[in-house]
Amino acid sequence: MSSAELTPAEFARLRGRVLDVYTSVITLMLVGIAILVAYIVLWVGPLTSPGAQESFGLALALAFLMATLAVHLVDRMYRVWPLGRTVHPTDPGPVTDRDLARFFRWLVVLLTAAALAYLLGVLITS
Repeated sequence: MSSAELTPAEFARLRGRVLDVYTSVITLMLVGIAILVAYIVLWVGPLTSPGAQESFGLALALAFLMATLAVHLVDRMYRVWPLGRTVHPTDPGPVTDRDLARFFRWLVVLLTAAALAYLLGVLITS
């Protein structure tokens, strides 16, 4: 059944159902993030106690995963059905020498920053 075969009332009902699902999932993700933040702040305690670093890391990773899912769902809500495509990306232009130079410049900067962070980490921990 395509959208051309739906009556306006059926389309509105289906769109409302999908928006309700999106809204409930995003709300659950935000509640989950709030619970994890409360867990980190109130119950993990000092990171020097046994198992605290692992608990902190797992809670933080799960919170970031939930935030990523929420951002992805919001992005999908604004790009595809049921709200209709509201964001139209421009067609990519040709790759020029200037674009390649900018890419390699940023690549060198990022690799340098990563190398410095690694060296500082090694120096601090040894």
